[in-house]
Formats: sequence, structure tokens, C-alpha cells
Amino acid sequence: MIGAGPIGCELAQAFQRLGSNVTLLHRRSYILNKEDPDAAVLVQKSLEEDGVKLVTGMTLRRAYRSDRGKVLEFTDAEGQTESIEVDEILMGAGRSPNVEGLNLEAVGVQYNQRGVVVDDYLQTTNKRIFAAGDICMAWQFTHAADAAARIVLKNAFFSPFGLGKSKLSDLTMPWVTFTDPEIARTGLSEEEAQAKGFDTTTIKIDMSGVDRALTDGETDGFLKVIHKRGSDEILGATMVSRHAGETISELTTAIVNKIGLSAMSSVIHPYPTQADCVKRAADAYRRTLLKPSTKRLLGILTKLS
Repeated sequence: MIGAGPIGCELAQAFQRLGSNVTLLHRRSYILNKEDPDAAVLVQKSLEEDGVKLVTGMTLRRAYRSDRGKVLEFTDAEGQTESIEVDEILMGAGRSPNVEGLNLEAVGVQYNQRGVVVDDYLQTTNKRIFAAGDICMAWQFTHAADAAARIVLKNAFFSPFGLGKSKLSDLTMPWVTFTDPEIARTGLSEEEAQAKGFDTTTIKIDMSGVDRALTDGETDGFLKVIHKRGSDEILGATMVSRHAGETISELTTAIVNKIGLSAMSSVIHPYPTQADCVKRAADAYRRTLLKPSTKRLLGILTKLS
């Protein structure tokens, strides 16, 4: 398997569990380099426990056939040339846009090596032509394409004279890497938030402290919630767990509807569920609001009781 991004890791783990002996080759020093590093470490641990042989920091040189199979030749992180002989080679190292032969030049639609050029309203350089999906977006997911298609329909047919048009940048996009455990993301990462000028605070809840995760034996994971410093406004979240993809939508809903951590703390979650980690994060924020004097008073009352 070439490439340890989301698709590469998903397929490597799947084929390993189906009985293949998988070698995962990656040019970066660690896998899933676009995800939270703490999350990537947990998935890497899981892949290695499953038996996937991971080779990071490598540079692929060539692929060729031998009498016994297919051979991949690469340079490892120490600069040594190595080769492996395999039955099949799978590629998960990115995709290229399929725009050749569409004659886009004839209608004034610009494109480049990343795909069709669009503005924030998903209009191409020919304002009568729109685009949506992998061909023009950094978010290359089915649900992202669906959301973009809705923007195109609204902007093309239901925004007379350009009034009330929707922007792609206004979307809060969740996504999931379907490894075991899953990695789910929504909103901004810590780095993205800081790059946009936000002063942030991160709340981290380990799944080892969530009773349902303990019961299920799924304690390798966590929830990170990024919020504005001094505010309960949620900017983004990352979750690692076997059910992260099912849980992340609660936080996406909160971000889209500007529901802060204070309000989420009042939402009752059934016990025991793994989604209880969301309420624990909200409660953790509420505790930061207690003044030192209040904490001391509560401590005294607790001892007296």
C-alpha cells in the first residue's frame, strides 16, 4: 500500500484483517499527517498491532515485475535502497483531476493541476458555469460534494441578481477516517484556528475515563474540543474512538448553530454511552468558570458534608 493518508490506512488495515500481509509505505515521517498528531499515533499503534508493516520517511524509486511478482524499490529514511516483492500494489497517494479532453478552454473555464478554478460561490471563471465536488474542492468527500451541490443549486437558481448567495467557506465540514479506531474531525484544528488569529484553549477528555468505553474495552481514544480562550464558542473538535464518526455530528451541530459549551453542559446524555465524553468536555469548561474563592468554599462544604 503506497500512501498512509486516510484511504491508505483504511485499506491497509482492512486487507491485513482479511488475511493479507500488508506493507504500508509513506513518504512522511508519520502517518495521517493532516490529522491531529495524537490521533495519528493511536491509529499507527492499532495498525502495527494488527500486523501491518509500516515504512515511513521513504522515497519510492520504481516499480517493476519479476518472475515471482511485482517489486517496489525505495530509499528508506536512512538513505538505504530497499525493495519488497508483493502480489499486488495499491495506490493511496492522492488523486489527479480528470479534466483533459473537456475542452474547457473553449468556454473560458480555467483549471490547473488541482482541478477547476472556482470562487467562494463555486462559480468558475465563466460565471454561467459552476462546479462542485472533488474536481474543485480540497474537501474530497461524498458528503462534501453533496453540500457543495446544494450551494450550486441555490446560487444558480434561487439567488436572483446574486442576492442571498451561499459561500463554500461558510460550511463546517466534518470528516471521518474509517480505521479502527476511527478519527473524526469537525471545524478547525488547533493549528488552523491559530492561523486565523484565534486565541484558543483545548479541552481533552480521554476515553479511559468514559464508563461505556471502559465497558466496551475501547479506552484507546480521546475527544479534543478547541474553543476560544475566555469564551465557550466551539471552533473545532477531534475525536478518536471506535464510534467517533457517530459522535462527531453532535459537535458539528453545536458549531453550526453556535451552541456553546455552557449550553451543551445542560444537555442530558443517557448513561452509559460513549457520547458522554461530549458532556464531560462541556462540564470541564464549566469548571474553569469557578473562581478560586468559589472552589475553596466548595472544598470546605464538601469536607463538612
